[in-house]
Amino acid sequence: MLARWISSGSVRLTVLVWLLAVSVSLGSSSELKVRVRLADGQITDEVLEADGEKDSISVEFKQGDGTLITFVADFKQDVKIFRALILGELERGQSQYQALCFVTRLNHNEIIPSESMARLRQKNPQAIRIAEEKRSTEMLSMNVAVNLTRTWQLSTHIHNICSVAREAVYTREADVKHWLEKGVEGSMFEPLAIEVPGLPSCGTVKDLWQPCSCSYNFRLEWYPCLLKYCRNRDTSSRGSPYKCGIKSCSKGYHFTYYVPHKQLCLWEEET
Repeated sequence: MLARWISSGSVRLTVLVWLLAVSVSLGSSSELKVRVRLADGQITDEVLEADGEKDSISVEFKQGDGTLITFVADFKQDVKIFRALILGELERGQSQYQALCFVTRLNHNEIIPSESMARLRQKNPQAIRIAEEKRSTEMLSMNVAVNLTRTWQLSTHIHNICSVAREAVYTREADVKHWLEKGVEGSMFEPLAIEVPGLPSCGTVKDLWQPCSCSYNFRLEWYPCLLKYCRNRDTSSRGSPYKCGIKSCSKGYHFTYYVPHKQLCLWEEET
């Protein structure tokens, strides 16, 4: 999937109308572009892709600060991947961008199936979307590092999406236990020191080269989370349900993880 650095603008809010196409080949890929209002009021272009053959969905957009967020749901392996490409502070010795990757277990009913995503069409593509339901922020302690060279066992998407993150690919101990029970090799994972007593948060550390607990959060402001069903009415006042649309959701994620020095977590500096 190509990363898109997409510019944002400002347009008045309009009504969201979605239609499901009657027939789309389930083995094909499809792409949908929508305009979304972010929490800070800015407008961004969001790209949603569905791949029926790989049974996956991706959501990608740029935040107001220039950070590119990518979300991938791998339904075959029940894995979801979050990647953030954060613009670096060149004047403080950082590279052009800093990449973070978080890998967790994909639960059922978090997002609509890939074949349903592939059928989505829209009217009025210039309309600005806001989610119908705002879900609470999920707090995630990412206390295990992931070895990219072995992630093919878990999901082929991980290496494709997270290769730019290098040593900054994280997951949770609870998810590791689940994957180990399913036969994934433990050599892929390495515990981190995030829960060591006395490890300070990066926001309270003065020394840029001191290890600390870093936090990063963002929100998927708009994604199709559920299918809507309607009923056909017959003469007996009974009808069978059929898919007639989608429900959109917004959900926040707060990741906490270990970094070997604060230089990798400058956004947490106290002001």
